[in-house]
Amino acid sequence: MDFHSYVRDINDFPEPGVVFKDITPLLKDVNALNKATNELLAFAQRHEIDKVVGVDSRGFIFAPMLASKLGAGFVPVRKVGKLPYHTVSESYNLEYGSDTLEIHTDAIEKGQRVLVHDDVLATGGTAKAVCNLVEQLGGEVVQCNFLVHLTFLNGGDRLNGYEIASLLQY
Repeated sequence: MDFHSYVRDINDFPEPGVVFKDITPLLKDVNALNKATNELLAFAQRHEIDKVVGVDSRGFIFAPMLASKLGAGFVPVRKVGKLPYHTVSESYNLEYGSDTLEIHTDAIEKGQRVLVHDDVLATGGTAKAVCNLVEQLGGEVVQCNFLVHLTFLNGGDRLNGYEIASLLQY
């Protein structure tokens, strides 16, 4: 399946000069959604995975489905102030600003094997922050899994040492 045809470019979103990769056409097509889920699952199936971490907010789309199919728990990583229990946080830079993410302190146990999933790998700041949070709690990141990898932004360089898998590359 040509997944590229299900991703549209939105110019100047969220800021002028940014070309946003909109995955909603893929999400609304049941065949594309199922095929994408199965291909993302295939990337991770060779690993033993205890938890799938989904990144706020579009990472929440595929991560719970992957967790369910992998027989793993789902862990949300959210923006500051959105999680109700005790958290640890990590700040990072984006291609157009900075942000902070949080995870519950009891979300991952020492030694658990973790799949990190997000919709897009751009500059790598978000994914690296999530990996840092997982490791701060004692987890082991076994793979960083993305729907889209914007290779021209070199975000994979920030994830040096982590296995990266993505369905689409631009």
